[in-house]
Amino acid sequence: MLTYRNTNIFFVVILLLLAVSDYFYDIHWSVYLLVALLYSVILFYGCSYISSNFFLPVICAADTTEKEIAISFDDGPVEHYTPQILQVLKDYDVKAAFFCIGNRIKPSSQIFKNLHAEGHIIGNHSYSHHFFFDLFSSGTMLSELELTNRIAKEEIGLQPKLFRPPYGVINPKLKKAIEKGKYITVGWSVRSMDTKIRDEEKLLKKINSMLKPGAVFLFHDTSATTLAILPSFIQQAKESGYKIVRLDKLLNVQAYA
Repeated sequence: MLTYRNTNIFFVVILLLLAVSDYFYDIHWSVYLLVALLYSVILFYGCSYISSNFFLPVICAADTTEKEIAISFDDGPVEHYTPQILQVLKDYDVKAAFFCIGNRIKPSSQIFKNLHAEGHIIGNHSYSHHFFFDLFSSGTMLSELELTNRIAKEEIGLQPKLFRPPYGVINPKLKKAIEKGKYITVGWSVRSMDTKIRDEEKLLKKINSMLKPGAVFLFHDTSATTLAILPSFIQQAKESGYKIVRLDKLLNVQAYA
């Protein structure tokens, strides 16, 4: 498996071989540049693709043949769409996972409490979801995760154990923070792209085509498009024989510390 550790070992060996070869054969500088570019491409892949397990294990789907899937939402809670999404889930008796941004919990305190009271699970999605979160130090990242957990505990008496990285990006600093905080990192197998696709019919067609046993769907409870297509998606999934189960049950993981 391609991981950060074995990638570093491989490139260290390559550089040592190049150094020895350079001593005898005068290797052109462009070879070193090519090696550096290749290393950068692999690092970019490892950082950007959450299912790569490049830095640490990330659970993105369930290994099952049963027709079961899970629905998850990122970036809430928010006043405009989260309550309506909760109502849809209640109408169809579906339990979901909400990966919440810490600084949005207190301003939407009652909505956040309703998430828990109605049987959904809460995940940690950092405190700020800052655009430059990936550039923060490992200590700052861990502080954000811990602050979000403290706020969650103040509101519902529980501390999330499941963590989903902002933007789905993982790097060595975040790996250190995750391991120190003893979080379980959860990704997705189906990224709905509901923050990009505004055409409801196109979005619904996309996600329905990706129904698969064990799939974890990523939506955002900040999206009007998601709210619009959610009832149809749930109906069509059920009509196709799929059971929508809560994320922690599908993945067989502990939701709270």
